[in-house]
Amino acid sequence: MLTRPNEAGRARLGLAVGIKAAGNAVKRNRIKRLARESFRDRQHELPALDVVVNARPAATTSSSAEIRASLQAHWDRIVRRCARC
Repeated sequence: MLTRPNEAGRARLGLAVGIKAAGNAVKRNRIKRLARESFRDRQHELPALDVVVNARPAATTSSSAEIRASLQAHWDRIVRRCARC
């Protein structure tokens, strides 16, 4: 995940899920759906940030539970870092 402050006053999500990283459309859409769902669950905790989720090839072979756990760990890290600012 990449983050940058924004002037929108709320957190926004961007997705970068390419063919090389995630394979066919079904696999790419699954990863994007999980990322959007995870973002909606945690966006109220985030400050005004633009967040870009960049999928890696390992996401294709990971289960949905593993992807959710990875996303939660990333959100936790972002929240902790932003709390210090």
